[in-house]
Amino acid sequence: MAWIDTLFNQMVQQGASDLHLSSNLAPMFRVDGSMAPVAGYDEISPDRMREVLFEIAPQENREQFEATGDTDFAYEIAGLARFRANFFMDRNGPGGVFRQIPSEILTVEQLGLPPSILELCHLTKGLVVVTGPTGSGKSTTLAAMIDYINRTRDEHIITIEDPIEFVHPNKKCLINQREVGRHTKGFKNALRAALREDPDIVLVGEMRDLETVEIAIETAETGHLVFGTLHTTTAPSTVDRIIDQFSADRQAQIRTMLSESLKGVIAQTLCKKQPRGRVAALEILRVTNAVSANIREGKTHQVPSLMQMGAKYGMRLLGDSLAELVQQGVVAPAEAYVKAVNKEDLVNRLNAAGIPFDPATLGEGSAEAAPAPAAAPAAPAAPAAPQAAMHLDTAAPPAAQAPAAPLPGQAPAADPAQQPAPGGGYVDPFESFKRGKR
Repeated sequence: MAWIDTLFNQMVQQGASDLHLSSNLAPMFRVDGSMAPVAGYDEISPDRMREVLFEIAPQENREQFEATGDTDFAYEIAGLARFRANFFMDRNGPGGVFRQIPSEILTVEQLGLPPSILELCHLTKGLVVVTGPTGSGKSTTLAAMIDYINRTRDEHIITIEDPIEFVHPNKKCLINQREVGRHTKGFKNALRAALREDPDIVLVGEMRDLETVEIAIETAETGHLVFGTLHTTTAPSTVDRIIDQFSADRQAQIRTMLSESLKGVIAQTLCKKQPRGRVAALEILRVTNAVSANIREGKTHQVPSLMQMGAKYGMRLLGDSLAELVQQGVVAPAEAYVKAVNKEDLVNRLNAAGIPFDPATLGEGSAEAAPAPAAAPAAPAAPAAPQAAMHLDTAAPPAAQAPAAPLPGQAPAADPAQQPAPGGGYVDPFESFKRGKR
């Protein structure tokens, strides 16, 4: 067993979404969106950090890291979870960030995705883009959509990912999952090859360069359903981002192609939830004839107005979702204000709903309490059942376990502190993959 596996077990038990390791610093967890140091660990030297990271890295990733200073791969502990790993070099030395990916895929029903998103899963051709900042849950939403298709349609699905995160078993569909760097040279190579592999649906983990975007649009035009991701914050800006990647002399052509192939954009943002956890606020664009005409004519600035009037098609702006979450008591007004794009509009919405909020008071008692340090490391227990990380209903805290062996020169770890059970109130299933306790 690798030394870092102890941290991974503790990470799942405490519901942390990410583990951060940096040279000359103690390990840290991201819990409910906030960073918290892992109690009982001292700073890890650069030399020791390299040993810790290389203990779990495949040989090709070690070589890539030595050559470029960066590498990505997936690491799995059977019965516990998969982890998306990124190694990097900074001014202090090597480091790594590990994102928890549950072994069990959350369904669209568990996530509570609206009907307008499920309708996108019934398309036979076109381009659907899921956008949002890094760590906003794009992969979770896409995995749920692919799982829904896998349960309801008889199709051939090809996914191109870097690395493979959620593993999809064949249900009603045949699914081939390809990993960049391991099974194919790059996204554009795999996407071009996919056209000769008889797919019905293609998932592109990241449309990161112009050629990949162009092939994705062409694939959608040739009668395939293509899902992809971008790192944009709103649905209208996603359209502009795609078009702006092309040279000026090609943009008119791309606008025409995109107006015909783009079927929907889902932009999501994670917010801190009350009393703890996180919840996704969704912005949804469905490409109607009016939206298509605006894209073709270069009038994307008018798309938000069409989205405001498109509720019957399932469209909604980010401000709609944020205001709704505040009115339900799920998200604090200050948190919604920070995440809003049109902040003035959100304040007006809240005041109209009888929820007074003055941005001038932001930070005056509205901030959440600082997270408590993560519990001391525990020795790895027997692998938990795959569904253990999925349930938030907490009966009793896990039994205390012996602390892990300290690093050389490190003081012995303190006895593990029991992590408090999640607070009462609304618990949204979107965050269930962040939690590991029963």
